[in-house]
Amino acid sequence: MTATTLEDADRRKAWGFAAPALLWTLAFFVVPFLFMAAMSLWKREGREIVRVWNLDNYLRFFSESALLQGLVNSLEITVIVTVLSVLLAYPLAWIIAERVPKRFQRMALILAILPFWTSYVVRSYSWLLVLSKNGVINQMLTGLGLIAEPLEIASTRTATVIGFVHFFVMLLTLTIYSNLIQLSPNYRRAAADLGANAFQTFWHVVLPLTLPGIMTGAFLTFVLCIGDYVTPQILGGNNELVLPQIIMLQLGRRADFPMAAALSIILMLAVTVAYVLCARWLKIERA
Repeated sequence: MTATTLEDADRRKAWGFAAPALLWTLAFFVVPFLFMAAMSLWKREGREIVRVWNLDNYLRFFSESALLQGLVNSLEITVIVTVLSVLLAYPLAWIIAERVPKRFQRMALILAILPFWTSYVVRSYSWLLVLSKNGVINQMLTGLGLIAEPLEIASTRTATVIGFVHFFVMLLTLTIYSNLIQLSPNYRRAAADLGANAFQTFWHVVLPLTLPGIMTGAFLTFVLCIGDYVTPQILGGNNELVLPQIIMLQLGRRADFPMAAALSIILMLAVTVAYVLCARWLKIERA
């Protein structure tokens, strides 16, 4: 067989292996996305969906403050959750990687990811019980005499942030830990030989080299947080709606599928912007 024939055979074999994944992506992502994008350009009149191409749904989003505020709330909560999760996860990952003996690191990671073993809904309701007026926190603060009246924590943005951070700290810990354990100790030795102290070594050597892991975890946190419906619904109530809640309202109460599709497209555009901002570090991580 000639080299060209072998190359053609390898190419056909490669396409054969890739075909199932490509067909799956086409059937369950590309086609539904194109249908949703088309529906976002239709409109609902009465109980009927009129297939007339227009931008009314997008214009309505920018003209109605309640809809626009839903996106603002989602972005604000997501940014707060991402920053807090990074600040809490990095020290935890560093302690596991640098201070816990290697024979105990696997056990430490298992303990760190225990929240993943519990139902997402159960975790949210558990936090609701903890943060309620008669919950553990208010009872403890009242018992210590630190407060006279129970704090209003449940059904607020604070409760939503706490529930999110509890979950995403574990995710970020794993991504940062995976970078830390791959970091060669020779980098620290070289920095010490050049006269760098512990802080300078961390700031100029360790942190830049582990930044891809941080950004990968932060991006995953952003994507999962901004599209989450359960935690804001349970812990945040309906006092401050985020965009996924508004989408569900369009579907459940108004049956306005074109508007829900337009809001979903806007939400995906926000995720796309986040990916573009993180793409530099995500590319480094893949390399």
